Amino acid sequence: MVNRKDLDPSTGPAAAYGARLRRMREERGWKQEDLAARGSYSGKHISAVETARKSPTLKFSRELDSAFGLLGRAESFEREWRRMRDGVLLEGFPEYVHYERQAVEIRMFDVGIVPGLFQTEEYAEALAAFSVERGSVTVDQAAQRLDVLRERQRLLEKDRPPLCFAVLDESCLRQMVGGPRVMAAQLDRIIQLAARPHTYVHVAPFSLGERRPSHMPLTILTLADRSLLAYTEAQARGTVVREGPTLSYLNATYHRAVAEALSPADSLTVIKDLRKGML
Repeated sequence: MVNRKDLDPSTGPAAAYGARLRRMREERGWKQEDLAARGSYSGKHISAVETARKSPTLKFSRELDSAFGLLGRAESFEREWRRMRDGVLLEGFPEYVHYERQAVEIRMFDVGIVPGLFQTEEYAEALAAFSVERGSVTVDQAAQRLDVLRERQRLLEKDRPPLCFAVLDESCLRQMVGGPRVMAAQLDRIIQLAARPHTYVHVAPFSLGERRPSHMPLTILTLADRSLLAYTEAQARGTVVREGPTLSYLNATYHRAVAEALSPADSLTVIKDLRKGML
């Protein structure tokens, strides 16, 4: 075949995914255009995924599963995509995401960065671009992390979303990410979320000083059976805590954060005042 690129599945997960896609397509005697006709992606896009020039997405993988009859099966492309995705996330975070999907209540305390569930696309892209710039992730890995974030954020758009309580250290609101335009839109997003009946936003002001209850981000999930689960992050990894004295301590730490923070009404005033100074 003319201009056919040889594929080496051993060079990485994306290459293995692409090689498998090509093999299954050719086993059926399909050209890339034939597969494209069974979904919403072009033959050119399929070629790019097969040769690992583009990373697959969840939507792309589900369309492949539909075309190849693999929906819900252990060998599905969606499961392969999730394994690839988990490989680019902070250690411990994939386990947390699994439980986050099941949560009926999410309580967050964040420092420095707006929590992922609240981030705008542009804010998240600015963070991802910096991670690429400093060499901590590749362009493809950054794109996969953004895909994970978009999937997580759909939790807040459900007909019955989980109750969401967010305590934002003032640094989350003042630390400039992506420039004034991006930050202005990000503050608008927080204001919009705070107006929803299932979302409560508190600001922990700088004036707390040494009374700030934690210097690390912390999330407490309440699951449908009313059990609790905590998630914390350090520089190198994330940790899920499901029981014992550490869970009790982290839960108490979150309650102290709420007690020390401003009320939702006063918090909203702070955020709106900051927004006025942006643009």
